[in-house]
Amino acid sequence: MPTPIKLKFDDHVPLQQILGSPGKNAKSTGVTTLQQETGVRVHIRGSEITLECEDEAAALLVERLLRQMYGLAHAGTPVRPGDLSRGLEILRRDPGAELRAVFQDVVITTRGSKRPIVPRTFAQKNYVDCLRRFDLTFGVGPAGTGKTYLAVAMAVRQLIDKKVRRIILTRPAIEAGEHLGFLPGTLEEKVSPYMRPIYDALNDMLDGPKVMRMMEHGTIEVAPLAYMRGRTLSETFVILDEAQNTTAEQMKMLLTRIGQGTQAVVTGDPSQLDLPNGQRSGLAHAIKILRGVDGVAICHFTAADVMRHALVQRIILAYDRDDQDRAARKKAARKKSAPADAGPAAEPAEGA
Repeated sequence: MPTPIKLKFDDHVPLQQILGSPGKNAKSTGVTTLQQETGVRVHIRGSEITLECEDEAAALLVERLLRQMYGLAHAGTPVRPGDLSRGLEILRRDPGAELRAVFQDVVITTRGSKRPIVPRTFAQKNYVDCLRRFDLTFGVGPAGTGKTYLAVAMAVRQLIDKKVRRIILTRPAIEAGEHLGFLPGTLEEKVSPYMRPIYDALNDMLDGPKVMRMMEHGTIEVAPLAYMRGRTLSETFVILDEAQNTTAEQMKMLLTRIGQGTQAVVTGDPSQLDLPNGQRSGLAHAIKILRGVDGVAICHFTAADVMRHALVQRIILAYDRDDQDRAARKKAARKKSAPADAGPAAEPAEGA
């Protein structure tokens, strides 16, 4: 068995932030997480940690993780439940990665608690980098991965920095808005229920009265996708959310609205398709034909990037397995029902 790795830190408080304190919730402490995810046994005594594992590479990985996470916590960077697992995943994908480049990459701070909004996974960091570099960015993956929230944060950041003059947030509400006229109330009252997640994100980052004033002055516009038709959007940060429920024609309509100084972000979850009659999703079509086009970035998220309750990750994985099983059964059924190869047709009898 390899020699145990001994780590000594100056302060035990950051270690408690990272690893937690054993007690009633001992099963959810960082020590348990590391042992379950790496097989490394972690022993803590004050500010000293001993790592034991038959797999030396796994122990070295945990050592790098703990040293970097300690540095973050000691510097005052907020460490959330789940960040240990996220940091572990980042270092697995890139052993030379610096976690501070991810967890300290502040997009903006929230209004009330002044909590910094930062990427917390490898995919989120890549997404934020693309939002800064590309004119059109697609964020594709399960719900709860921060696709829309980070896009709104970047939009507000660019508005504050005067890189854009306005923000437009849009969704294909009720088949992209074609039936909104049948609902009672003003346009804002009709749209509000479908735009609630976007309003919530805005109110996290800006004072409520300020959001209302900006909306009154047209600095922030929240509208259904159908109302984008015929417009040219210049010096604007445009976010199209729930894009899996656009048709190919609607997607083309929005993307061809992009004017000078405008940045567009398209987010969606292909597994939550609500289009009727088997219509083709504009999101899937756009990703297919725009991949590799200059100025376009396509960022994919997985269940590992979910920021909600850890149970949500397991739920998403369970549904993904069920989808795969059903697809495999359908494929097997089609193969079984296909007619066997009858071979070449028999030649007619002589004299027939």
